[in-house]
Amino acid sequence: MRTYILRRVLTAIPTLFIISIVIFTILAAAPGDPLSQLALNPEVPPEVRENLRRALGLDDPWHIRYIKWVWSMAKGEFGYSFSSHIPVVELVKQRLPNTLAVVGIAYLIAALFALPIGVLSAVRQYSFFDQAATTFAFIGVCAPTFFTGLLFILIFSVKLQWFPFIYDTTLKIEDFDSLLKQIKQSIMPISVLALFQMGQLTRFTRASVLENLPMDYVRTAWAKGLPERAVVFRHVFPNSLIPVVTLIALSIPNIFAGAIITEQIFRVNGIGELLITSTLNNDTPVVMGLTFIYSVLVVLFNLVADIIYGFLDPRIAYE
Repeated sequence: MRTYILRRVLTAIPTLFIISIVIFTILAAAPGDPLSQLALNPEVPPEVRENLRRALGLDDPWHIRYIKWVWSMAKGEFGYSFSSHIPVVELVKQRLPNTLAVVGIAYLIAALFALPIGVLSAVRQYSFFDQAATTFAFIGVCAPTFFTGLLFILIFSVKLQWFPFIYDTTLKIEDFDSLLKQIKQSIMPISVLALFQMGQLTRFTRASVLENLPMDYVRTAWAKGLPERAVVFRHVFPNSLIPVVTLIALSIPNIFAGAIITEQIFRVNGIGELLITSTLNNDTPVVMGLTFIYSVLVVLFNLVADIIYGFLDPRIAYE
């Protein structure tokens, strides 16, 4: 196992190196100037703009800028934002709690509900519960988050006035009233994201369990007289988790990336909103930093998923 992990880590280094080149090349070749807003301001003389370009390294050749960027990443700095002049790491630290409070909790709720619903739906195939769960899963997958988000706002904020439709990121939990406000403002964005993610996980889990139910080892377990709970949760469910683990592992980096559309609809000041704002402002250090961190998380959780496979299925051996 140690040899396999070491080999995967060594393989990930050139992979991330190529990804960094692709990210930098695309953003360096993209149209737009980070100092374009200053060019429209008549109070800023051209000499000041040129000095700023030299200070930010925008006049350096592309390979020099790439080396500086890689060196700053190696030190864990990721450079400074062109717009706010704040280190990218500090911007991530400021926005990440809001993203985790909404997107992270939504993914957790989706996994806790989708797995048992998918298992029960497969075991009770073609029953009323299976048809209701399948319909619910299709609605969750097919309905885009911008549609369900706006629908929730119209129903629960405008008509019923139960929940606020603007997420207050400045709210601090100090007493029971502030905790209640935090819960109320989090219900709609969390529900929108959880509905979409539950649809995917429920369908994946149901299909995986249905694939394992007719297997010989399951018939043998039934022939031994084991109760249904033991057959399903001790034999079928662990083997059905392998493709589900892949989906969950590849979805975890999305928690860091944030839900761009949902954060825009409910004005959640999270990572997704930061990425959109930085893209519109041509703030390339922030965009490159967020994109590369996301790439690292994808590579990392691919490795985590492969390691979990070995615990779920003893037939998988890493040598």
